[in-house]
Order: sequence, then structure tokens, then C-alpha cells
Amino acid sequence: MTALRVSAENLVGSPMERQLATIIAEHLRMTTGRSTSASEKNSWKRSLPVLARDLVEAGLGKVEMLIEYQLPLTSMRADVVLAGVDARTGGDRYVVVELKQWSQAELYEDDENLVLVPGVHRTLGHPLRQVRRYCEYLADFASTLSEHPDAVHGVAYLHNAEDLDVQDLFELAVTERTRLFTKTRRGRFLDYLRTQFASEPGIGAGDRLLGGTPRPSKQLLKHAAAEIKDREQFTLLAEQQVAYDLVQHAVRKAHQSDSKEAVIVTGGPGSGKSVIALSLLGDLSRRGHTVLHATGSRSFTQTMRRHVGKGSTRVQNMFKYFNSFMQAGRNGFEVLICDEAHRIRETSANRFTRAAQRTGRPQVDELMAAARVPVFLLDEHQVVKPNEIGTVEAIKSHAARLGIRAHHISLDGQFRCGGSRKYEDWVLRLLGIEHGGPEKWSGDDHFEVRLAESPREMEDMLRGRLKDGYSARMSAGYCWPWSDPGPEGLVDDVRIGDWAKPWNVKGERAVGDAPPSALWATFDGGFEQIGCVYTAQGFEYDWSGVILGPDIVARDGRLITVREANKDPDFKRRSITDLQYARHIRNIYKVLLTRGMVGTVIYAVDPETQEFLADLLGGGGRS
Repeated sequence: MTALRVSAENLVGSPMERQLATIIAEHLRMTTGRSTSASEKNSWKRSLPVLARDLVEAGLGKVEMLIEYQLPLTSMRADVVLAGVDARTGGDRYVVVELKQWSQAELYEDDENLVLVPGVHRTLGHPLRQVRRYCEYLADFASTLSEHPDAVHGVAYLHNAEDLDVQDLFELAVTERTRLFTKTRRGRFLDYLRTQFASEPGIGAGDRLLGGTPRPSKQLLKHAAAEIKDREQFTLLAEQQVAYDLVQHAVRKAHQSDSKEAVIVTGGPGSGKSVIALSLLGDLSRRGHTVLHATGSRSFTQTMRRHVGKGSTRVQNMFKYFNSFMQAGRNGFEVLICDEAHRIRETSANRFTRAAQRTGRPQVDELMAAARVPVFLLDEHQVVKPNEIGTVEAIKSHAARLGIRAHHISLDGQFRCGGSRKYEDWVLRLLGIEHGGPEKWSGDDHFEVRLAESPREMEDMLRGRLKDGYSARMSAGYCWPWSDPGPEGLVDDVRIGDWAKPWNVKGERAVGDAPPSALWATFDGGFEQIGCVYTAQGFEYDWSGVILGPDIVARDGRLITVREANKDPDFKRRSITDLQYARHIRNIYKVLLTRGMVGTVIYAVDPETQEFLADLLGGGGRS
């Protein structure tokens, strides 16, 4: 939770002070695998001793400094959290400190939230706004503060700056909770610290903050309920309502009898799993239950944060990732809604996880342990990576080993693909996921399936749909190289004859007009890139264009997979058998082919496969 914990008086003038940057950098390397830049080390050397000396001069040398404090259930870190005894009440008191070495700064184009600093070639966030969010987040998720949210305050401390050199920054109004101090106002800063803390040791307050189980506070739940309610425009039907009621029943039972139950909800694309998830999140929040939403998909989580939590950072913070619960307390939440649970991995450990945390603990165990009622919503035909193990059997088996009762309900509705169960069944048989073999498409009044003669025809067809007001995207199997952006932007890696397009952006920043990876399916500009399964999974658009690459071809009346034609590095490992590879590739194309709500346009790179599809689609696939 924190890279270094020390009282101010034990830091000032000690050997530790001289080794401060090395100690913090080594801790971060061990816990996150992240190397530390020279500038970051210099900031620790120059800022932390200043804060420690200010505390000592204020007579507060026994206040605890929690340095590089990691906020609960997130990778965000505050520079310092001061922990001590409240000077007025005698209770616990915490002050989040954002340290800046800036000697000059001004607002960016009169925007009170954005800052320009000489020598830094990009806009930065206002430090006071940053520390406000940290305070708010701590009050929302630190159980120590759940009943006393006013016990945490924050300051932005520009200890190298004179008032006149950063005067623009004072335009962002201070609040009772957050303040801004400079070198000019150092005397006021010391007085402020004395109003916050008594001179007594802060070790107890530090222990309670670091030892508390993270959970959403009542204030957050009340706020989130109001926000989500405005966006709840859902009507649950048939088995959707049954699944919803089953979870509610499990929550009541767990509360009344101090028991634990799991609920598994399965369904195909568009069957309403996420509708159930959001309905539960809104209703349980309104009734004061501690509840969070989690997925294993960056794209899906980021979109949830932007659309469901639009305009509210606090609501956005209720959407987590599966690997956020490695250190969560047992039954710390009443309900954990695991959406897209087919993305559950073998373990939460990654290349940045330090050796001491590589316990081999299954990720499903972390998720199941975190809440009284863990809810898993999944589609087993969307397991697309070798280390994903989110299946009904895996979840049920683990629950049985723990002695936890697991309920399973299957959604039999089909609300994507124009409500066409017929089309989904056709895709499952085409790909060999369901028995019976490929069959001719006989058409459906509610859904269109078309075969393009070329990728250019596909693009033109879908661009026409865009002009008509529909949404559309093109995606493909991972059968082409994927380059980093060049000086002129994205590289046209997906090349078929004289037609070429770039893949979607790899990272979290837009490249030109191309949106970040996580927002490819939902933001303007995404149509100009080819999406992959990781950016398409979990989303829907009116018209879907799918390019079948050379990794899946038709031979002897059925589709077979060609391992050497795939470029995904995850499938290069020898530990992945041909059978596992084939299953994942079929699931990948199943995901891609079931994103459209109005229609799908298909093109196959392999000529024999193209002929095979033309025979299956016949008159039903051509206009």
C-alpha cells in the first residue's frame, strides 16, 4: 500500500534521508516491476525532506509519512499521506500531500483545470484538482474513513514557487477539504498543519489506514445510485428478470444468515448480461449494499467508466478490473459483479508482480473470496486467450471446493443480432462450435448477412451505412503484423491486395483522429482502423464488417484453423496445444461475427473460403 512509512522526525537527518530515492525506487521495482526515472528520483530527494522538516518545525515530528501511498483497489499513488491524531477531536486525521517542485506555472488557455509548466512539453492537471480526487477516493474506499469521511484533507504544496510565479493556479477555488500552499505561504502551511494534527504519534492512525479492508462507503453508494439511476433505461425480460431476482435473493439470504453464495449467469452475445449487471449495480447501491463492478477487459471497463460514470469520477471508480482484488479482504464487499467473466485468468499475476506475491492463487479464488455474493456473467464461447479460464465448470468446481453453493441460470433470449437467434446458431455451426456442420443461410427478416467481394467493397458498403446514420466497424483476425505508430501516424498493416488499413491504436492515447484502444468501438474515428477481438469484445454496433484471415479457411466442407497464419504472440507458446489454439480461434471469430445488431458483412482472404461462404450465403447473402 505504501513504498515507505516513516515518522518525520525519524527521517530528518537520518541515513535513510540520504538513501531515500534508492529505497523507494527499489520498493516500486519489487512490487510493480516499474523502473524509476531520474527525474522521479530527484523529486523524492528534493521534496520529501522539505515536507519532513516542515512537520518537525511545526512540532509534528511524530506524524507518520506514508510515502507513495497506493490508493485502495487501484494503481494510483499519492505522493504522501500524513497520518496522525486530530488536533481538535483526538480521532484519526489524514492529509494527502501532492508535492510539486515547480517554480513557475500558468493555466492552459484560461482553463482552471489544466496547467502549463516551463520545460514540460504537455499540459498537466491542476495539482489541487488532483489532490481533491485523491481525498474523495480515500473517503469512498478506505473502510477506516467510511464513517468519518471528513477525517481526510489534502494540500498541493509547491514548495519552490513564489505566489507571483503561480498566481494563475489560485483561480481554482480552495475548499474546506483542500488547500494550495507555496514557498511564499510556508508559514501558513505550518499553521495549517498544526490545526490538523496534535503532536502525538501517528502510528495508530497509520496502522488503521493501511490495515483497513477497502470497500465502497455509504456516501459513495448513495451518490452512485443517483447517477446510475439516471442511466437505467432497462426493461428486464424473461430469464433476465429471473437472474436479477436470483442475485437479490442471494444477497438477502447472505445478509440474514451470514452465509455466502455464488451466482453464475450465462448467455450469448447481446443476451442482456451487462444490462443485468448495471441494473443490479444501481439497485444494490440505492439500498446501501457494498457493491462493485469488475471485468477483465480494459476496453469494456474504460467504456463503462466513460458512459455509465460520465461526469462523475466517483461513479467511474466503482468499475474495477479482476486483478484489483489480489489483496482484498475476505468478504470485504457484499456483492462483486464480475461482468465478462469469461475473461477470468488463471492468476492475477503479471510480469510486474513481485516474486513474493506470485503465490499461484487462482484469480477466481480472489474474486470469490472478495464478496459475500460473487456474481459471474459470462459467455463460454468468448474465451479467446490461452490463459483465460472463465467457464461455468471452472467457477462451479472452485465454489464446490470451498463449500460455496453456486446457482447457474442461462439466458435464453437473444437481443443482439437484431434478435436473430437463427443468425447466432448459423455462426456457431459455421465455426464448428456447435455440432451439425455449416448450413446455408436462408435469410432472416430481422437481420442481414452479406458477402463482400473485396475488402474495399466491404468498406464502401459500411461507409454507406454510416452516412445513413448507422454505426459500423470493421474487424479481423490477427493475421497481419501490428506496428507501432510512425512519424506520420498509424501504419497500414492490414494489407489485402491494393487495399490497406491500420489496426486500432495499441495504447491508451489517441493517435491523430484514431481513438485510444479501449474506445475504438465507441468513439468517432474508429471506423478508419481495423479492430481486433480485444477491442471488439463486449461491444455492439449496428453494422459489423469481419475479415476472415488466413488463420481460418474452408476445406472439405468445413472451416479449419491454420496456426502458422496467426500473428498473435500469445499463440506462439509451445505450451498451447493445437486443440487449444483451434478452440480459441473459433471463439475469436465467433466474437467478431456477433457484434452487429442490424447486419454483418463478411469477406474471406482465402479464395476457397470465399467461394465456400458464397455457396452458404447464396441469395440470402447478396443484395
